[in-house]
Amino acid sequence: MDNNVKTTLKSIPLLTVNAGPRDGEQWVNRVKEELKSLIKYVENNKQNDNDWFFIEPNKLGTRWHGKCWYIHNYLKYEFDVQFEIPITYPKTAIEIEIPELEGKTAKMYRGGKICLTIHFKPLWAKNVPHLGIAHALAMGLAPWLAAEVPHLIDQGLIVHKEVLQELNEENNDDNNNNEN
Repeated sequence: MDNNVKTTLKSIPLLTVNAGPRDGEQWVNRVKEELKSLIKYVENNKQNDNDWFFIEPNKLGTRWHGKCWYIHNYLKYEFDVQFEIPITYPKTAIEIEIPELEGKTAKMYRGGKICLTIHFKPLWAKNVPHLGIAHALAMGLAPWLAAEVPHLIDQGLIVHKEVLQELNEENNDDNNNNEN
């Protein structure tokens, strides 16, 4: 783990409540801890000019959705991100999904779930219940985006919306010229 990751992780509060969605009031306490941890992580990111996601839960804290983005060659690539809290949480880590990238990389499972099994899940298992959603985003989604998005762009599997718009305009101009 590089020093930047270690510094980031040290700045994210650890969680103490060992509860999942079926644990009633304890789950409510866990969700409060998750939110506090996420707020601190977002504040730290903004202070370091590293704002890269927005996420929010449903009322029960069992389904989360939002946006994540990655800047590559001065262009912002934005993706929908979502996950459900497993019934066995926090013993079982969340599975982060980016549905629009499904099938575009081998480092993804069905449903657009990003691959976290080799590097992240063993670390999660050793640190139950202290790691939470903010840690999963910092140690799972952030490095995944950094590794995969540039590769997908270089392969032409992701095209920035402005570049795509320019290509469409060029095609329309070519079609109009051919008609004349």
